[in-house]
Amino acid sequence: MQFASRMNQIETSASAMMSQKAREMKLKGRDVIALSSGQPDFPTPPHIIEAAMQAANRGETKYTTISGSNELKDVVAEKFKRENNLFYGRDEIIIGNGSKQVIYNAFVAGTEVGGEVIMPAPFYVAYMDMIKFAEAKPVIIPCTEEDGFKLSPHQLEAAITEKTQWLLLNSPNNPTGAVYTEQELQALADVLAKYPNVKILTDDIYEHILFDNAKFKTIVNVAPELKARTVIANGVSKSYAMTGWRVGYAAAPADMVKEMTKLQSLVTSGASSISQAAAIAALTGPQDFIVSRSKSFQERRDLVVSMINQSDGLNCPTPNGAFYVYPSCKGVIGKTTPQGKQIETDHDFVKFLLEFHNVATVHGGAYGVSPYFRISYASSIDELTEACERIQRACAELKWKTPLA
Repeated sequence: MQFASRMNQIETSASAMMSQKAREMKLKGRDVIALSSGQPDFPTPPHIIEAAMQAANRGETKYTTISGSNELKDVVAEKFKRENNLFYGRDEIIIGNGSKQVIYNAFVAGTEVGGEVIMPAPFYVAYMDMIKFAEAKPVIIPCTEEDGFKLSPHQLEAAITEKTQWLLLNSPNNPTGAVYTEQELQALADVLAKYPNVKILTDDIYEHILFDNAKFKTIVNVAPELKARTVIANGVSKSYAMTGWRVGYAAAPADMVKEMTKLQSLVTSGASSISQAAAIAALTGPQDFIVSRSKSFQERRDLVVSMINQSDGLNCPTPNGAFYVYPSCKGVIGKTTPQGKQIETDHDFVKFLLEFHNVATVHGGAYGVSPYFRISYASSIDELTEACERIQRACAELKWKTPLA
């Protein structure tokens, strides 16, 4: 069958491919530990599941409005008011099938063909292909480990051109766990104030997963004047362990929500009614478990950072949020495996970890900055300990090739 040439612009995400490869190996009997997936290992809280069951039993199984049920929109608006001191009306909220859909909706609805989207790297793997599929141009700004993997105001200003249509921010960040401070966001906002045609999309999906007294702020908190050109994307997947329920939401100017809804009407007709009922329970029910789960993630982070930093050739910064670490594997590049293969890239390294040590991670090239790799520590302490021990053994096996005499 012949396919449209536009499909050549996109690829299956590297994290999804690695997770699929790990599942296939497990089916063949391999003892693979998958640290490649961006989903919490905790179960969805029981009160959320109960709310979904009750909604189904009440017959709430029909279409909702395309942009989401009014009940959920009101709950999302209340969430923004309660947690972020931001005020949105019902016509400024859209509900989608996960935050990924609302981000895609925004890019397609808000970007002209050939328009530029400034994208700090490392970045979430799906952003690149979303932007390309919208027939826009990603402008990738590499952010260094020395700068905390965060965009500086000087980098931002240098990247803006007359074609710039969006700045994309993600804090806490996937894959690095970097969290922008209020002062750092203000510095970016000061630059944006000079360029009123540049829109902002901020992906806040890891908002509640913070460590070491890090404080979450979204850019509209520090620069309220940017609200009229900002889309805030969020959802229930990470904080509430609801990745499979597929409910995301965005707050944006009403005219942007209208265009995003128009696009959504062509694709999905909106999120599942039952999942929306569950999301209402998530956002209005008990929130204390989020704090306890974040403490658990911090314990896991500390374990992984410590053990990875004991691995020959690896260096692992300590992140302030999300549930990933992004270690440098620069110290193993150029070494040779026991099988005689030279490690030339971070992709070679993660392939070696999977094929010979049964640990699935994701290479840094997929996120725009090499030589690094991403580890998700959304797994049990026992699994993480075993996985890190395997990584330590793998690194110990790598040797510099001895030159011939």
